[in-house]
Amino acid sequence: MPKSLTRDLVVFISGCFVLSLIWPSLQYEFALYGLAIENGQWYRLFTVALVHGGWIHLLFNMLALYSLGFNIENYLGRGKYIFILITSLLFGSITSYLFNPLTSMAVGSSGMIFGLFGCLLIVGKRLGANLKEGAGLIALNLAIPFLIPGIDWKAHLGGLLGGGLATLVVKPKKSSWE
Repeated sequence: MPKSLTRDLVVFISGCFVLSLIWPSLQYEFALYGLAIENGQWYRLFTVALVHGGWIHLLFNMLALYSLGFNIENYLGRGKYIFILITSLLFGSITSYLFNPLTSMAVGSSGMIFGLFGCLLIVGKRLGANLKEGAGLIALNLAIPFLIPGIDWKAHLGGLLGGGLATLVVKPKKSSWE
């Protein structure tokens, strides 16, 4: 079986979650916290993806990463996939940081996951994805934060935008996409 960054990320992020159960201070140290970022802890823009708000949060994010990630990684290649993941995570984190109160905390890899949804909107047809179903899934996931309090929809939206833009940057020339 070929090595998969997607599989490695699911294992690593899940492992970090388990570690945060053993050492709860990791949850605080890795969370996106505006006041900490203001004080120079920029690493939190990345580490937010390593901690989650419970087993259900982790499970949904890892299922989405697993189901979207493999196809995108295989289609675009590891380097482009990494660029999309990092760009999505940063866009999601920065959007959350800029548009939430400095005293709010956020956890999870949802910004990065939504970046994969953004990528899917750009390359989904080439992957054989049903874009109507994909768009419905994205809409549902964007609506959930308005139904369940405490979910950072700003990070989702930022990640979606970041993933779409990153995909446009790395995609092959149009002639090779048709």
